[in-house]
Amino acid sequence: MQRGVIGATNLNQVLQSTLNGNGDGLRRGGYTFRARDKVMQIRNNYDKEVFNGDIGVVQEVDLEDRFLTVKFDDRVIHYDVTELDEIVLAYATTIHKSQGSEYPIVVIPVMMSHFVMLQRNLIYTGVTRAKKVLVLIGTKKALAYAVHNVTVSARNTFLKERICRRTDLSGKRSD
Repeated sequence: MQRGVIGATNLNQVLQSTLNGNGDGLRRGGYTFRARDKVMQIRNNYDKEVFNGDIGVVQEVDLEDRFLTVKFDDRVIHYDVTELDEIVLAYATTIHKSQGSEYPIVVIPVMMSHFVMLQRNLIYTGVTRAKKVLVLIGTKKALAYAVHNVTVSARNTFLKERICRRTDLSGKRSD
């Protein structure tokens, strides 16, 4: 989750302060971005060719002209201060945002305060993101609750209805 003491938003602020707390930065949307901050793109930007979930590191912060540059793998992307709502700190992220990625070390808080997210499938997804080291921090009660909670929220995709509309009664597709 994003909210709460162990939510990604608060963890990002605490980790930034601990790991990269020195220096000035550009402020936008409740975040202060500094050189060497780990950040994540949170929406697709086809003009810049950066996409939701891409992770980079802030290379430069220009306080006078109010822009920063972020290095994503081998590319450097320029962000004007008005575009900073496209990125967030990424020292900590949600399991949802981590899907499809792997990390050398994964730390997962497992507490009853986030009971609505304590589901077996989410624990599985979080655990399988770790390449080398996995650390679960929390209570045995919360982990047991998650492991035994196999209920998954219903998803309203209308996939079945879309498939049926594209297929006539004879089973042939009607494009």
